[in-house]
Amino acid sequence: MPGTLFIVAAPSGAGKSSIVNAVLARDPRLCLSISFTSRQPRPGERHAEHYHFIAVDEFKAMIRNGDFFEYAEVHGDWKGTARQSVLPQLAAGKDVVLEIDWQGARQVRAQVPDAIGIFILPPSRNALEQRMRSRGQDSEETIRRRLAAAREEMSHYDEFDYVVVNEVFDDAVDEVCAVVAGSRARRPVQRVRHEALIAELLRDG
Repeated sequence: MPGTLFIVAAPSGAGKSSIVNAVLARDPRLCLSISFTSRQPRPGERHAEHYHFIAVDEFKAMIRNGDFFEYAEVHGDWKGTARQSVLPQLAAGKDVVLEIDWQGARQVRAQVPDAIGIFILPPSRNALEQRMRSRGQDSEETIRRRLAAAREEMSHYDEFDYVVVNEVFDDAVDEVCAVVAGSRARRPVQRVRHEALIAELLRDG
């Protein structure tokens, strides 16, 4: 049985990565697809753990070769998901999480219509700005640019199946875990997973 694809998107600073990492720590049946990016690593980020950091020319070569499942230019940098990071895992029955933006989510939906979309919102615009600044990793110009882009990004929340407000972190993690658990209990999934049991329960005599 193929696995389920979960798309998690959010404006920069909403806490998406922290929530996804906490969910992954709780649920060993989930695996994360590590994205490729043309930007430079931030302090503390490691290649092949947080992102695959590659040069712009290499990224564009992968585009030309059709290597990406989805890709987009985000905040002036390229980000994308390699096909090999997703399709073999789904085919093997693993549930896969994609941390991508709304542009990438649209591309994924076109290829995997039954993917589950989760959008993370901040509790307020002030909280979003404070979280961006508290990281201490971006220049003032970068922060202003990301804040300007955040409203446009958040306007696409209605393209997703679920919306989680990250006001209390643990509550937000619980809600995302509940979405994952609920998706696994859907009738089409359970019908395949428990085919023998259902047949036994429903047989005559």
